[in-house]
Amino acid sequence: MCGIFAVIDLSPEPKAGSARAIHGAEVLSALRAMSHRGPDGQKYWLSDDGRLALGHARLAIIAVADGDQPLSSSDDSIKLVLNGELYNHKQELARLKARGHHPKSSSDSELAIYHYIESGLHFFNELRGEFAGCLYDSNKNRLLAFRDRFGIKPLCYTVFNNKLYIASEAKALFAAGVPAEIDEESVFHTLNMQYTLPNRTIFKNIKQLEPGSALMVENGTIRHFSYFDLNYPPAETPKALTPKEEQALIQEFRNLLEEAVKLRLEAEFPVVCHLSGGLDSASVLALAAKNCQAPMNAFTVSFAEEGYDELAIAKEMAQHCGAALHTVPVSNLDLITNLEDACYLSEGLAINGHLSAKHLLNKAIHQSGFRVSLTGEGSDEVLLGYPHLRSDLLLSNENNQEQQTKEKLAKLHAENPMSQGIMLAQGDSLSLKAIEQALGFLPAYLKAKGTMGYKLLAMAEPTFLEQFNKADAYRDLIEHVPLAQLRGKAPLYQSLYLWSKTALAGYILRTLGDGVEMGQSLEGRLPFLDNKLFDFLRDLPISIKIKGETEKYILKEALKNDLTETIYKRHKHPFVAPPVSRFADQKTLNFIKERISDQSFKSLKFFDQKKLLQLLANLDSLSNEERAAQDPVFMMALSYQAIYSRFSL
Repeated sequence: MCGIFAVIDLSPEPKAGSARAIHGAEVLSALRAMSHRGPDGQKYWLSDDGRLALGHARLAIIAVADGDQPLSSSDDSIKLVLNGELYNHKQELARLKARGHHPKSSSDSELAIYHYIESGLHFFNELRGEFAGCLYDSNKNRLLAFRDRFGIKPLCYTVFNNKLYIASEAKALFAAGVPAEIDEESVFHTLNMQYTLPNRTIFKNIKQLEPGSALMVENGTIRHFSYFDLNYPPAETPKALTPKEEQALIQEFRNLLEEAVKLRLEAEFPVVCHLSGGLDSASVLALAAKNCQAPMNAFTVSFAEEGYDELAIAKEMAQHCGAALHTVPVSNLDLITNLEDACYLSEGLAINGHLSAKHLLNKAIHQSGFRVSLTGEGSDEVLLGYPHLRSDLLLSNENNQEQQTKEKLAKLHAENPMSQGIMLAQGDSLSLKAIEQALGFLPAYLKAKGTMGYKLLAMAEPTFLEQFNKADAYRDLIEHVPLAQLRGKAPLYQSLYLWSKTALAGYILRTLGDGVEMGQSLEGRLPFLDNKLFDFLRDLPISIKIKGETEKYILKEALKNDLTETIYKRHKHPFVAPPVSRFADQKTLNFIKERISDQSFKSLKFFDQKKLLQLLANLDSLSNEERAAQDPVFMMALSYQAIYSRFSL
């Protein structure tokens, strides 16, 4: 795991004796800006003509002795920098050697070079793991930048002064001389629906490479192409599984998940687990403990507020697995005072204190001397575990009577109070007409974002909004996605596709995941997003994932004998921190007031400072539910202030 950087001159071939376009100093500046991603050294390769550079900031985990990057092919014609892990690499390297290749190192990353030699532009599909990389083929004078299927590892880019810059983080681009500015249209999008468009960032002219896609430069021309998409199955009449068929699928699923966990235990350092009180992280810990010779270490966050704290459940699960549990207590004040660091490192925006909590959790893991952690992210996507997906399923079930549907939806909302306003709609909403016209229905999670956006825009500066009086963020979103991926699919899968392109790639993996993991020099590994596991689960009947009112049925049954009874019987519980707007003590409220009152806040010309201070003063007059609903407003405002401050915007 690491940080990568690349820059290539796009101008025509220079005349002999002309000045070099790229210098080592700018490459080193970029790599040093990502030293948290690569504390074990920064190295780079610069082409003889000074028109291309590849740089790498290393966090050594595998091939510690001989895995420094950039890597090169046996004939030096291909150069590579890769961020991430490619699994089963020892066996894969042995196969490559048997086919006549001569890898120079024992690094897992070197697999990418030889798969490229064998498969050309189809090599991406041979890579099993989490990755983002840049590969240069001198024979074809071709530069490739590529990102894994789901967007687990980040990669952003821009063109400036006729040079293409590529990096794991935007701060590396800025360190190399690219101007740092806020993208006001992206701000508008985030105020409406929390997210930027899938190919955008909050920084002007800085784009992100979308999951499952690549960027290719040949002869100064940039071309984008997709090598993978989710391709959910078409809508069809549900087929009932026999008990024998169901049991066979459950066993095959368990085998694949266990394989994914075992592969991710490979490292030259001890591997730990993130643990909450949820099914996903508990399942990963259970399988890791079974396949690790030494007792596992697990880390969990503890909150003081009842209903949000899962320490007792995590303790029970850790004891059940024989794992040592490390507790990270987090107060409401911690959630606010650590937000600036979390936003800077992740280059993202918070809607809840869970970003700060994840930052503190990973910081504790790093301070304990660990470099690798297994996490449960991705499970809710591959197993349809979110309450908003169950809502979509209920509303699309033609067998349900209207009254029956209403009752089931009411029960679903009642069982998921912490998802209100974040994943399930709460209160007044912005217009989602563009989405409804395109799809014929409204995904439940976008309804929730519409209600969140309604509250955020109420705090926006009117003069800022004037420039967008004809804009529609939701229309921009639906026009961006390939509708061919949605047509003919069940509403639940249409919703999940949009969620995966926005929430999963843009927030869960980038901001809550890699951003605050690698911000602490910690590599996160995600068994549930294993390629083989996803391919198997994608085409399974919905009924084995959501069975009646039981979410993630196949996972619960596959791990039934490895989980505590508490977790086996528990409903989905998202990792959400106590809303500061509801639970903050006076000291925390005073800190928020100081931040919003600060002169620097006025530079955020898209938030109305007076309105926010008035809302803060009025919190005591609101109900608990109303106070909690304002948490995303304060969190996003403070996030933007942090971004402005730390990036000197």
